[in-house]
Formats: sequence, C-alpha cells, structure tokens
Amino acid sequence: MKKVVVASVLTSFLLSTGCASIVSDSSYPVAISSSPSDAQFVIEDLNGNEIHAGRTPATVTLSAGESYFQKAKYRVKFHKDGYDDKTVMLESKLDGWYFGNILLGGVIGMLIVDPITGAMWKLPEGQATVLEQKYASAPNNGDLTIVSIDQLSDIERDSLVRIN
Repeated sequence: MKKVVVASVLTSFLLSTGCASIVSDSSYPVAISSSPSDAQFVIEDLNGNEIHAGRTPATVTLSAGESYFQKAKYRVKFHKDGYDDKTVMLESKLDGWYFGNILLGGVIGMLIVDPITGAMWKLPEGQATVLEQKYASAPNNGDLTIVSIDQLSDIERDSLVRIN
C-alpha cells in the first residue's frame, strides 16, 4: 500500500510540474563586461523600459521569459568617454531541459508550466563587447591637429606621406 501511495505522489508531482521548471531556472545571472572595462551600461527590454544600469564588469540577474511562450530580449547599451557608444542584443534561447517534458513533465509541463514560468528559456552566461576608440576628426578651420598613428584607421595610415 505504501508503494502505491509513494508512486501516486511522485506521479502527481511529475505531472503537475514541467521538466525545465524542476531542473532549470527562469532567471539567470548574466555577466556584463566590456573592453575597456568601467564602461557605463544600461539594459532595456524591447519596449525601452530600463531593467538595470551599472558599470562593467557586473553580473545582473535577468528573466529568461517575457510572457507565455515568449522569450526575453534585451538591449544592452554601452557608453564610455572617448569611445563610440555600442548597443548589443541579449536574447534567450530554448532550454534543452524543456524537451525533458516528453519524458517527465508531460503535456502540462510542456504547454503550461514551463511557458508560464519562463523556465523553457535560458539566457547566455555573459555578454562581452569591445568598444571602439573615437578618432579625432580634422577641424574645418584648417588648424593643425596632432594625433598618434595608433589613432588612425588603416585607410588614413595608407594615405600618409613621410616627410624628412
């Protein structure tokens, strides 16, 4: 009799939860980094709502799901003085554990529990970006501007003329 009760409880538990909900999360820590470091960043959802702001490097916990069967997508905007601003997309992917519902969670887990909780989605562990240094532009008034050769693009370097 005890075996039947234990088996019934386990079966009820497995049928009432989703597989990804059991072995995975619906929110993930995401490492945000840049080269050079100490850049300001803002994470926004696609509606422009600010989710988090800070300085690199940082770790931010983000939700993997947006809504029922909708993965989360974020814009990460980087800014650092002397460097071009950069925006990158951060997007959830389907979590492999979601397909465990075929064996463990059944239809309820696959169609209700995991999509509602967002556990069917997984975010990447990190988002790293390289910021490009701004180059001095030539003034319009004919003044002389001195820049290091490291600040020139390949095209500008090719057009240099050596003077002795």
